[in-house]
Amino acid sequence: MSLRIHFSGADLARVTLAETPDPLWELLLSLHALQGPVDHPLFGRWAADVSLTAQVRELCRIAPARGYSPDFLTPGESARGLDAGLEAVLTTPVPRLRSELSLLNGPSWTKALGEPRSATLRDLVGGLAEYHRTAIQPHWSQIEKQVGGDRAARARVLLNGGVEALFSGLHPALRWQAPILELRGDHVQGDLYLNGRGLRLVPAFFCEGAPTLLADPGLPPVLVYPIAHDPTWLDPAGTARREFDWAALAALLGPTRAQVLCAAATGCNTTQLSKEAGISLASASYHASILREAGLLETQRAGTAVKHTLSQLGRELLTRQASLGATIVA
Repeated sequence: MSLRIHFSGADLARVTLAETPDPLWELLLSLHALQGPVDHPLFGRWAADVSLTAQVRELCRIAPARGYSPDFLTPGESARGLDAGLEAVLTTPVPRLRSELSLLNGPSWTKALGEPRSATLRDLVGGLAEYHRTAIQPHWSQIEKQVGGDRAARARVLLNGGVEALFSGLHPALRWQAPILELRGDHVQGDLYLNGRGLRLVPAFFCEGAPTLLADPGLPPVLVYPIAHDPTWLDPAGTARREFDWAALAALLGPTRAQVLCAAATGCNTTQLSKEAGISLASASYHASILREAGLLETQRAGTAVKHTLSQLGRELLTRQASLGATIVA
């Protein structure tokens, strides 16, 4: 299945890229990740540290890992920060609440959310705030750093290659054939006509798999897509990275290619690869080509600009080694 997003010239002129991580999109997507496999190589250790209180379990029921999650949980006001987003959730019009909750096969208590001046809605907003404080806020600096790195890389692609280069390299599930951006996946279908509203692109730390978007086509259009992660994000001091770099990973790839692969974890050009690995530009280009042929790296080109990122296989390799290395170090 696929969703076809239709652009006009006015829409292309109004494509924007979120300046900062969106706190409520990160919250919603983290609830999805929390319900994933316990041995998840990227989020498993994070999920193990989240206290699964009765309140958190109820949040998971209104934001199931598969299927529909209500759009009112991710209002556009969240782009201005957590407080603005939570206030927008709290003041969601009752008709909209009722309409969206009717699409959710949720617990019985959710019906009370659609009552005027609902205490249940206030409790929900309080629960969202508390969950963000305990599960997401402790890692916010890492989230900001990695989302910021993705934004900077996308901006360079846009400046050098235009919207076509931006869309073509955004994610493997997306295919740009002007004037249509097709999103392929089992979670979407049909057509979305932007009708001059443009499209807001939101890079998201906790987004997994294919990009996602709001279910209601009448809301301001957004496309939320996953970033390439630094697999040692729970270990900013780098102890886990040192553990796997020079043990399992270096034994598998050789030390130079291990360094090149790690350097590409957050996306970089060939010059940056050479500096990180301490090798010449020619050598960095050569090793990147070997890793690319092995399916571990992807290289995006826009004019003279080149960006190396991890492929899905490369991410899985590093995140698996990072989680094992962190376990050993601990």
